[in-house]
This record gives sequence, C-alpha cells and structure tokens, in this order.
Amino acid sequence: MRVSDQIVIENVFPSVAGGKSPYKANSGRRLAVSADIYIHGTELVDARIRYRRIGDRGWKYRPMKKGDNDRWSCNLRIGPPGMYEFTVQAWVDRYTGAIKNIRKWLDAGEDISPDFHTIENLIASIRRKASKGEKRLLKSMLTLYSEYSVKDAIALGESAEAVSVFRKYQKKTKLKTYSPVLEIESVPHYGFFSSWYEIFPRSQTDDPGRPGTFRDCESTLEYVKSLGFDILYLTPVHPIGATNRRGKNGAMKAKKGDPGSPWAIGNAFGGHKSINPDLGTLNDFKRLLRKARRAGIEIALDIAFQCSPDHPYVSEHPEWFYHRPDGSIRYAENPPKKYYDIFPFNFDNPNWKELWEELKSIFLYWIEVGVRVFRVDNPHTKPFNFWKEILGDIKKEHPDVIFLAEAFTRPKVMYKLSRIGFTCSYSFFTWKNYDWEIEQYFKEISGGKAGKHFRPVLFANTPDILTAVLREGGRPAFIMRSVLAATLSPMWGIYSGFELCENKGVPGTEEYLNSEKYEIRARNFGQKGNIKAHIARLNMIRSENMQLQSFRNIEFLEKDNPNMVAYMRWADDPEDPLIIIVNINPFEAHTGRIRIPLWKLNIPYGKPFKVRDLMRDQVYEWQGEYNHVSLKPGEQSAHILRLVR
Repeated sequence: MRVSDQIVIENVFPSVAGGKSPYKANSGRRLAVSADIYIHGTELVDARIRYRRIGDRGWKYRPMKKGDNDRWSCNLRIGPPGMYEFTVQAWVDRYTGAIKNIRKWLDAGEDISPDFHTIENLIASIRRKASKGEKRLLKSMLTLYSEYSVKDAIALGESAEAVSVFRKYQKKTKLKTYSPVLEIESVPHYGFFSSWYEIFPRSQTDDPGRPGTFRDCESTLEYVKSLGFDILYLTPVHPIGATNRRGKNGAMKAKKGDPGSPWAIGNAFGGHKSINPDLGTLNDFKRLLRKARRAGIEIALDIAFQCSPDHPYVSEHPEWFYHRPDGSIRYAENPPKKYYDIFPFNFDNPNWKELWEELKSIFLYWIEVGVRVFRVDNPHTKPFNFWKEILGDIKKEHPDVIFLAEAFTRPKVMYKLSRIGFTCSYSFFTWKNYDWEIEQYFKEISGGKAGKHFRPVLFANTPDILTAVLREGGRPAFIMRSVLAATLSPMWGIYSGFELCENKGVPGTEEYLNSEKYEIRARNFGQKGNIKAHIARLNMIRSENMQLQSFRNIEFLEKDNPNMVAYMRWADDPEDPLIIIVNINPFEAHTGRIRIPLWKLNIPYGKPFKVRDLMRDQVYEWQGEYNHVSLKPGEQSAHILRLVR
C-alpha cells in the first residue's frame, strides 16, 4: 500500500458515468465541486481542486472547504465554452493538526515546548517561499513564543492569516490525487437557458399562395422578440424533392402547387448545403443571421440526415443508402408506414467513413455560414459512435455550437445521446399530464444520474404533436401547459400558432389538421383569444428571476389536491425561491392547501409572511405551513410567487 492510499477521496461531484462522460455546466456561472475526504485516526487533511481547460499545459488550483461529515466543497467559476478537466487532491495538514493539538495541551496546562518544535520546523521549511509580509508574520510567531507570550504566539498561529500561509506553502504529506480525471463541458448560455420559437420560413407570409422568404422572416424576428423568445428555430431550409412528394395532410400524392415536406431534402438545386430558392439566397440567410444576432436572437437550423429521391447524393453515392434485393434504393420505413418521399442513410455501408465525413461537413458548412444552434432530427436512429465522433470533433473547434436532440424514444437511449455530445434534448414532458406523472418525471431528470447531463427543452407543442389536453382543453390548457413548460426547465419552446391556441387535429391522432408540414399557413397573429401577452409575461419572469435559469433545483411541495402541482425553484439563496402552483385541470376550478417548508425559508412559525404573484403583480398574506390556494382555468390557473422580504 502506498502512503497516499491512507487518504480516502470518494463521491466526487460532478461525475457522470464514473468519469466516462462530461458534466454539463453553464458558461460563466459558478459550479459547486464537492467530495467526501477523510483519513483514519486523528490526523487532519486539507484539499483542493486541480483544473484546466483541456489542451492547456498548466493546472490551476482552488482550495476546498470542509463541511459536515467530511464533505469538502468549493465553487468553481466556469470559463468560456469548451471542455475542462478537474480532479480533487488531498493531503495531511500537518500545521493545522499541530496547532490544534498545541492549543488543547496549552489549555490543559501541559508543557508545549516539545510540540512547538514541530511548528518551528514547519516555519523553517516554508520561510524561503514566503513573501516579505508573510515572513514578518512567521517571525512574529517565533518572537512571541520565545520572548513574550506563549498564549499570544499560539493565538497568532491560529489566525486565518497564519493558517493561510501554511496552507499555501507547507509540504503536501501523503498527497492523494483522485482518479479518474473528470470532465466538465462549459456550455454557452443559450444551451442552458433559452426560449425557443419554431417556424416554417415559407409560412412567414400573408398570402398562402406565396411562400414566405428569409426577408419576411426578418419581420418575424421583431414578433418573436416581443414575445420574449431568444432562439428562432427554422424547419429545414433546403431544396425539397419532387419525386413522391407528399400532398396536403400527408396525402401520398401531391397536387400541383403543393410545397411538400421540408424534411424531404434535395432536388436539382442541391441538397443539405443548399438553400431552397423559394426562400431566397444564401446571402439572404446570412443577412437574417446578422439581424437576429443584433436582436439578441440565435437562429437554430434543423438538420435531418435523410434524402429525397432527387437529392444529388442519391445519384452520386447510391452506396450510401439501403438497397432492396432487386437493387432499388429502399424508402424510409417505420412499420406499418412507408415514407416514399425520403431515403434513409445506411451508416454501416462499406464506405461508411466517407459518408460520416460528408455528414460532418454539413454541420461545418453551416457553422462557417454563421449558425451556432442545430436541432437534429431523429438522432436515435443513427449509431451512437457516429454522433460521439462527429460531435466531439466539431466541439473541439467550435465549442460555442449547441445541438438539440429531437429524440422521442426510450429514456436510456435519450440519456446516452446526452452523454455522448448532444447539448439538450426533447423530453416526455409533452405527455405528462397528471400530478404524479409530472412529479415522478421531473424528479428523475432533474436529480440523480440524469440530472448531471440531461438538459430538456420542454416544447409545449410541435408540428408533429398536438396533444389531447390541448385539443380538448382549449385556451385554458394552452395557458396551463405554457406555465409548466416555462417554469419546470430553463429551456422551453413552442411551435408557431401555440400562442393562437390552434388545436384542430386529425381525429384519433396527434397530427394537426391541415398540417403545416405539407402546406403554407398564413396566420393572423392578432386574432382574438390569443395568449401572446401571457407568454411574453412568462418569458419576462424567466429572464428576471435566476431561480428559473438552472435545472437541478426543483423541489415538489406537498398539497392536498391531485388537480394541482406545486414546486419550488431557487438560485444561489435557498431562502429566496420561487413557488409555482398550477391547476393542471383545464376544465374546472380547484382549491387546495399547499405546505410551505418554513424551516427552509427562515420564516418563523406562526408569523405572517407575504408572497407576490409575478404573473398578476398581486400580494397575498400567508401564515403557517399550510396555505389555501384557489385557481381556475385561464389566466388565473397558476401562481408564480416570490417572497416579499
């Protein structure tokens, strides 16, 4: 056994999959690093974290502080986007152990002169390293001890200034370094806290007979900004195939003038590195990017790795696709459905390396154009090692780029995609409607193993998903679901039309009637019954309250009505949370009692306290642990409360 093995370092946080995957942290924010550190017997230990940006030669250090039950911690300020590595080091703190023992013996009336020799030896060992001011302090300790007052010498030795000097310079006896070295991915702010608004660029028009363009999208920027969204997500902007084009409502045959699905990518004008000429030019797109960034909005581009039969890849590289026994290329299939307008790539074809490099180059092309946010279609149908390789390569050169995984699949697969490189992900929030479902799901993804890396973007709707609660619950359901989405995660989003409470669906499905996937939809955004003001208010509350800007900080509260959910979110100060209470039944008014954990909020029992509803700027006076709440569908279906101190 090595001497260093006498010190135990375990339960290090953050650590994902035993150090096999990076922990995601918000660039510029503080991260609490902690570990259990202890040694047998009565020796004292000291500890620090050692960290650096991956690729840097030298290490940086930050001291750790001991808390209860041998739990050590320190706050680390996360640097610019990129990959960092860290570990924990611990050693025997000879000085602090010696000075504490001397104090005990001195107070007990014992002769401490033999033991003070230890201090003298330690002073001799560090004197040459100390600064002038520090040398004066060390000399004062010796002078006080030998010429004046032993008690004063020991008191000086116990001072924070003296302890700091010895902590800095003394030899790190029995030094132990935790293994493995752990990684932290510093994620740009829009990969940690953002509000998404999804559009079909071709629908940014007031005439369904004329497709909208990137120039029309410039006006959409102003609208999106007014609602408080900071990511404008565009469905695919590439040329659309003509062969087997889908018609209105997904009909197998398109009629003249049907624009087709933008996910059927590629025609004679080009493929994944080309712009649909109906939308404008590449310069128009670059202009949109510039205007968006000036407005504080990032443009998210949808990348779908599939091709229409007309895509140049099909004729140039037929070996990249699946083939039937007769030699024809196989269409996309999801039994019992077949999608005749697209071909999936074969990632295991003999020329897979060539295919992988080409697909990676698609991301690199649009990054060069100026895109920093990508929504990736169905990543769970592609090999994990493909994503790990290409996302890792891209992030090394472009750490400010983020990737959203559109993966509605098994939880373990979603978590795997998160661990191997995707910044954030769609989630099952869309289908969580009952109180127990919501509580159970968010406890799972915000805490434990998943909470260390999985970052959900809570979309209240998508072009593919119009849930039953929205179809049947009408406007109150849209208000209720938006509050949940905006307050349960730092990232949320809506698909255009949500704010208008669009809810006409195809019976028996979650598809929209007259789906925008297959036609141009010109909207009247001023129509009656919209909830634009409500959504703008939600996004303003999110931007003004740090409690809603991180994820591992949800605590569900006890309540006596299953038609409600109640939870707290906090930031740096656990005594200053937001308290969110939502009536999740869009059909009925409900009342209930919510239990407020007064002991956590430093509120005396029996003393009245006030809370302000940030949605309506109303103040309520509460008293005691249990407080009565009444919520009815519509604008009064939820409270977002903050303590009035």
